[in-house]
Amino acid sequence: MSFSLTLSAEVTAFRQSLRQQILTVSAQAPNRDTFESLALAVFRYQAVYNPVYRDYLHHLNVEADQITDLRRVPFMPIGFFKKHRVLTGVSPGVAESMPNVLTFASSGTTGEQTSRHLVPDTDLYDAVSTQTFEQRYGPLRNFDILALLPSYLERNNSSLVYMVQRFMMQTDSRQSGFFLNDYRELTNRLRQLTNSARKVLLIGVTFGLLDWAESDRDLTFLGDQANLVVMETGGMKGRRKELLREEVHEILMERLGIKAVHSEYGMTELLSQAYSAGQGVFAPSSTLRVLLRDINDPFLLYPDHYIRTGERRTGGINVVDLANLDSCSFIETQDLGQYVDVDGTFRVIGRFDNSDVRGCNLMIV
Repeated sequence: MSFSLTLSAEVTAFRQSLRQQILTVSAQAPNRDTFESLALAVFRYQAVYNPVYRDYLHHLNVEADQITDLRRVPFMPIGFFKKHRVLTGVSPGVAESMPNVLTFASSGTTGEQTSRHLVPDTDLYDAVSTQTFEQRYGPLRNFDILALLPSYLERNNSSLVYMVQRFMMQTDSRQSGFFLNDYRELTNRLRQLTNSARKVLLIGVTFGLLDWAESDRDLTFLGDQANLVVMETGGMKGRRKELLREEVHEILMERLGIKAVHSEYGMTELLSQAYSAGQGVFAPSSTLRVLLRDINDPFLLYPDHYIRTGERRTGGINVVDLANLDSCSFIETQDLGQYVDVDGTFRVIGRFDNSDVRGCNLMIV
């Protein structure tokens, strides 16, 4: 069953127009007006054709056609992904019977309810995630990718594992692969690639990278590989004591002999990513924007002058994710962050105290 068959002709045309604009935005760096105009169009689409989000707006007494400013768009609490099937333009029962639909789930402790994100249009996700990575790091065909994602590989519905698998397919490299807990083989593979002309991406869940770094007496040879990118994601997941990101990076840089540790910011409920090339400063993709909300009032967004003046006020992270066309693009996360500059860069500094420790959350402060 194709996705378009579940929609009326009028809605299909509306969605296809939005989808094409999202792909166009993803392939370039849109200006602020272009992004906000498209985000408002996606809002109007989801306000009508997403039952969960529509009901949420109704309870807030929000009339979608009266919203003309992106900063006035209500952001849906991320916890809705635990209790509801958040879908736009297609009923959950129909989506789950479609042969190509993916269901991503967040990690969680035993007995904990996890978030579930249904993705009917995997081609859109593939295109956006690939374009986002390549805009930051160059063509995937030039990479060997080594992934140390033990907690994610132990389940079959991780969005991170799916994305990395798709990246590996595009490298067309026999050297690319996953390493569950085989630290010796990972080290040997990296030694083989030390003098490679290709770029090497080592992406790992934070606790896995630390365990590996502490398992070998001498990994400083990695500092001689100019083409190596070491990227952490996913936090400790209850496997180790939580540390500041700066502490984690200092440990890894010292043990591996490298000058910087990169980071990936993503989660089950989002299909766009942000990357940091070091120092914990994340650059959002062309399809993602972060807006900070007041810690005590979830409906109050910090004004723009906090960005212009560089004021480091901490706020809750709200995310506009255009790639979430078929779910909800306006998500109120439980992460805490700070603006860095007018270019949209930001820091993730922790999580709300009463929020779950799960998925791709980062080190707490």
